[in-house]
Amino acid sequence: MQTSNEKQPLRPAQEQARPGLENLMEPKPLTEPAPATEAPSQKLKNKVAVITGGDSGIGKAVALLFAKEGADIAIIYLNEHEDAEETKRIIESEYFRKCILFPTDISVDNNCKTVMEQISHYWPQIDILVNNAAIHFESKSLEDISTEQLIKTFSTNIFSYFWITKYALPSMPKGSSIINTSSVVAYRGSSSLIDYAATKGAIVSFTRSLSSNLIEKGIRVNGVAPGPIWTPLIPSSFEADKASEHGSDVPMKRAGEPVEVAPSFLFLASSDSSYITGQFIHPNGGEIING
Repeated sequence: MQTSNEKQPLRPAQEQARPGLENLMEPKPLTEPAPATEAPSQKLKNKVAVITGGDSGIGKAVALLFAKEGADIAIIYLNEHEDAEETKRIIESEYFRKCILFPTDISVDNNCKTVMEQISHYWPQIDILVNNAAIHFESKSLEDISTEQLIKTFSTNIFSYFWITKYALPSMPKGSSIINTSSVVAYRGSSSLIDYAATKGAIVSFTRSLSSNLIEKGIRVNGVAPGPIWTPLIPSSFEADKASEHGSDVPMKRAGEPVEVAPSFLFLASSDSSYITGQFIHPNGGEIING
């Protein structure tokens, strides 16, 4: 019998096969913007945004908010077709913007080149690029991280950022915005996600270096470093009990919802942040991070 002094889990224990599906999660992540009491400001009116990992989680929440604000969306994702189709449905039926899905494995250089060529057939100009797709594997020690896992994590989480951005840049005019998704673990590390944290640290350096490199072209480069967020990455990476407690160790005592992270991306994508480049926003539930 459970007593009143026993700690209640934040959510039901659950696991999924990698990469995880949003529609199998309990509770489902909150990704749709709240209905506005007034008309959207259309901060991204007639812009084109490319979002990797835009099928679910943070990427989905960003795609929906961008569409609400007037952007057409290209979503690059691996193979989570059910989630991707639902995201596309919402964008087209609720926000009346165009959404095209591009399934591919961006951990391969040539796939990144091919998908950006495909996108250019639909939209010759890209105004916003969101590098967001990522994977992680929990490992108890450095010895447990195989070379295969290391290469897969780096290829997906940071090499793809180089490749996608390189092939997108010829289509990005002055005034465009690049936004890279890092993580709180880039700043404080993670004892059980060593390779993942290393890629997220690399994203910070990549962002700062690229921002300096592209200043003369008038392209801003910034990033978002979320804390624990309730997305399909969590039940597909951690054991069921750990997934149920995800986020309980931050000052706010809970995981954030994707919809709570998306406004950081909107700010960096819009002209509201016209004097900001090389910087990171930290929606992390109250953890103090220097950097």
